[in-house]
Amino acid sequence: MIGTLALIFGLSTLVFTVVLTLVGSFDLLSIAILVVSFNVIQWLAAPYLVGALYRVRELRENENPNLHQMVDNLSRKSGITKPKLMLAQIPLPNAFAYGSPLSGSRIAVTQGLLTTLDEGEVEAVVGHELGHLKHKDVQVMMAVSFLPALFTYIGYSLMFSSMYQGNRKNEGNSGALIGIAFMAFSYVLTLCTLYVSRLREYYADRHSVSVVDNGAQKLSLGLAKIVNTTKIRSKPQQQKQKIAFKALFITDPERATSDSAAINAMQANSSSNLVQEILSKKLTTGDKIAEAFSTHPNIIKRLRALQELSQSA
Repeated sequence: MIGTLALIFGLSTLVFTVVLTLVGSFDLLSIAILVVSFNVIQWLAAPYLVGALYRVRELRENENPNLHQMVDNLSRKSGITKPKLMLAQIPLPNAFAYGSPLSGSRIAVTQGLLTTLDEGEVEAVVGHELGHLKHKDVQVMMAVSFLPALFTYIGYSLMFSSMYQGNRKNEGNSGALIGIAFMAFSYVLTLCTLYVSRLREYYADRHSVSVVDNGAQKLSLGLAKIVNTTKIRSKPQQQKQKIAFKALFITDPERATSDSAAINAMQANSSSNLVQEILSKKLTTGDKIAEAFSTHPNIIKRLRALQELSQSA
């Protein structure tokens, strides 16, 4: 994990420094400052955007005292301050951790999660989300995510500026080539960022196992039910909702259909059968390629990792 982050920031710094030297610093630094500022503002405002998009409201203690007690206990075990507990009023089962210096730390569970999972499975999901807060994943992903955006904007800027070079053809061509190289590099950075995102999910799963009794089994059951139920309840008009901030969720709603292909839903009549259906499948080359472009691990690999944690406990 540390090596991956060092590679992302090291290569980014090296490439940025080289291009600043070749092209000139003023315009590129201006773009860099603009992109960084935009991402910081987006980070600060994100909790309020998430709240509006997913109809999130604070869940008061008298509405669900058991859930509040659960979050309180797990927060103490995690060694963090209890975050604000929120309810997202959407039917898809899911949960997410988010926040900023303006809003403070928050975890949200959806209405669909509370009606789909039993108490133990909800506990494991909450433990996962608290793991994200403990590991400061919101801040980590914000830091690494702005780099691909930075290089993309610089690439576009260099390409467009090369179009107005007029008779300075050599400079124009070199600017366009450097712009294309920047955009290609941003694509590589995006793949690295997705890899970091998948690692953070594994770490959060491991945290849940460490703070929840029989956490591996409970989280496995919860994830299988979330994936299967999301495919059933998902509607075409919800696509726009699912795309935005999908990296926040415990599972990616957009991958529900492909993930649940590992489940023979007609034969899996219980939660444990759902898990076994997934574990019995083999990873295909297509699965591995699709995972490389995903914010979340493949469901088969994820449940196998949880089974290994359960066996080693």
